[in-house]
Amino acid sequence: MMQALAAILTQLLHVALVVLAAPLLVGGIRWLKARMLGRRGASPLQPWRDLDKLLRKRPVLAENASAVSEVAPYLGFAACLTALALVPSFALGMALAPLADLLLVAGLLALARMALALTGLDVGTAFGGLGAAREMSFASFAEPALLVAALSFVMLAGSSNLDQIAAALRDGGFGLRISLALAAAAMLAVAVAENARVPVDNPATHLELTMVHEAMLLESSGRHLALWEAQAALRLTLWLALIVAIFLPFGTAPAGAGPLAWALGLLAWVVKMAGLALALAVFESAIAKMRVFRVPEFLGAALLLALLAAALLFVSTGLS
Repeated sequence: MMQALAAILTQLLHVALVVLAAPLLVGGIRWLKARMLGRRGASPLQPWRDLDKLLRKRPVLAENASAVSEVAPYLGFAACLTALALVPSFALGMALAPLADLLLVAGLLALARMALALTGLDVGTAFGGLGAAREMSFASFAEPALLVAALSFVMLAGSSNLDQIAAALRDGGFGLRISLALAAAAMLAVAVAENARVPVDNPATHLELTMVHEAMLLESSGRHLALWEAQAALRLTLWLALIVAIFLPFGTAPAGAGPLAWALGLLAWVVKMAGLALALAVFESAIAKMRVFRVPEFLGAALLLALLAAALLFVSTGLS
């Protein structure tokens, strides 16, 4: 009974933590990039202020907009929030841990992407259709790379459950493997593309011909735009938390641990997420955006790295 209550409590704390941290993470990255470029930069709390302002406004819909434009923001936000609730943060053994399947998380991310693409296509504007077409074409490379990388974790841990993968890697029973390094490189490339970050896309751009993610949101406003902005923040937090859970699982409280282990796990999670945010800010400040036509090559390389990781792992486990 106490273990079930602890699992429910950690799940509630996890959801509250990621919801509060997602806009702050986006604001922190923007502030770090501004400081690296010699500017003062807005406060890391600015995304929260923007969301509060947008949530107070009623959305304005185009005359030919269908129910898709009204339902899609809520569907995309719910899918991302559900997926993020499945990714462990400061502790393992949460209430939803049995459902925390990596393939389910990938499916929820695909559902959120579909909702965003339908929003871009619904009104029929040129830029919305252009952004939706680019988004889905990039996804045709990103999703297989993620699934093949997941195959490597399944072969190592014997399961696609994130809790079991994180627990197996946290114990260090597999040691250092080149296949894990290749899978990590593939997932980092997919994470950059999935979150529309430099060099795949520039989230701060206002040049329509180069936009991908923002092009699908040109017709969104008010609380609908707030939901899309919140969804983007949740997606970025999800990918960073996923990388932390799989490749940096040290410090995470084990299942059935007490409040002291939770506090230490929370501290470790904050430090690791801040480190990844800093690395992302440095990376984006040091590299230029690539041409749109080079993105399939970038994601194709990620797919090849994931395939190589799975092949090496299959050969090594088959010979052992």
